[in-house]
Amino acid sequence: MEHKEKLNPSSFSAKYNIDKLVYFENFHNIDEAISREKQLKAGSRIKKEKLINEMNPEWLDLYGRLLND
Repeated sequence: MEHKEKLNPSSFSAKYNIDKLVYFENFHNIDEAISREKQLKAGSRIKKEKLINEMNPEWLDLYGRLLND
């Protein structure tokens, strides 16, 4: 929501108008989420694109789906 609303105008997402959610994972605790985020950031762009393509091959905006989960 913060990216869509551009709540922080100086942020990377606001500066480059990045507000489309094409991939997400759910976690039960913050430690698992942070660990997974670090794992993803360390991976190659090709691996990240493969994850997106497996979950969302049309690269649709999943923000509405996230709200319903």
